[in-house]
Amino acid sequence: MAAISLDPTLSLQRIGNDSPHRHRAVIEEIEGLIRVYEDGHVERPQIVPCVTSAVSLELGVTSRDMVIDKFTNIWARFYVPAAASSHGSLPLLVYFHGGGFCIGSAAWSCYHEFLASLSAKAGCLIMSVNYRLAPENPLPAAYEDGLTALIWLKQQSLRGSSSDQYWWSSLCNFSKIFLAGDSAGANIAHNVAVRLGSNNAMSSKPLSLKGTILIQPFFGGEARTHSENYMVQPPRSALSLAASDAYWRLALPAGANRDHPWCNPSCKELKAVKHLPAMVCISETDILKDRNMELCRALGKNSEYVVYKGVGHAFQVLSRTQLSQIRTLEMVAHIKAFITR
Repeated sequence: MAAISLDPTLSLQRIGNDSPHRHRAVIEEIEGLIRVYEDGHVERPQIVPCVTSAVSLELGVTSRDMVIDKFTNIWARFYVPAAASSHGSLPLLVYFHGGGFCIGSAAWSCYHEFLASLSAKAGCLIMSVNYRLAPENPLPAAYEDGLTALIWLKQQSLRGSSSDQYWWSSLCNFSKIFLAGDSAGANIAHNVAVRLGSNNAMSSKPLSLKGTILIQPFFGGEARTHSENYMVQPPRSALSLAASDAYWRLALPAGANRDHPWCNPSCKELKAVKHLPAMVCISETDILKDRNMELCRALGKNSEYVVYKGVGHAFQVLSRTQLSQIRTLEMVAHIKAFITR
């Protein structure tokens, strides 16, 4: 998700004991979500609780956290459905959380609950990657972390029973890997797939990438779409146009604008993934709706999309309304159908 509904009066949790005045002027702020000072200091509120990997027994899922790269502090939370019995049978979703590249965690309770449920209902393994955040680590850091996660997966697949990850790897069908994510996480999934598709020297074998699942993918451009200009958002919308613009300013390389290919992909970048099946999940009241539809058309005949009626950005992880819960169950069913073909 690119942003979160939040009471802006919530006080910020500061890093260390420094007074905010020591960090001089604020150069970028998304109220209640992130504040960046001119000296590089960043403050983020604890808007969503971080939880351990524990999962309720009723759900029938085992979850553990694993270190991927201790030097960059990349780790992942794994979800393994208890119903799995046969070796090497389960597809694996490599999932990237949302947050505009600037906030969020694989340990956030909303993602933990959604992905544990998805693993149980769709019958798949999930590797939820906790990547580096901007602005401390601007793009392409998150894309590089995605590739690092895949290289780590490849190593586990080659080690077989000698791997300390055998508790989940023995159940994994490494020839059936999907890159997935929501909002900024969907952007990461897409751009990691582009890098794999455009770099012939980067062999992922024995891993086999079978598709991407892009949930409300976070893209932009200098020219506005109709939904960006005119889609009316409630006061606590999960994503406003102002927040979207601020996230891109914080995440893109210095000097880049929203027509940078990581934000507004060109035909050249999309060519690298046109062969790959893609499912795009679109929310009817999301400001990204039109841009998501444009992406589907540009991806061509191997892409498909679903529009979820009456719900907005990140409804599947942020909204508790009855309608959102119904639409989330629909989304889970669509994902299950896509990965089990």
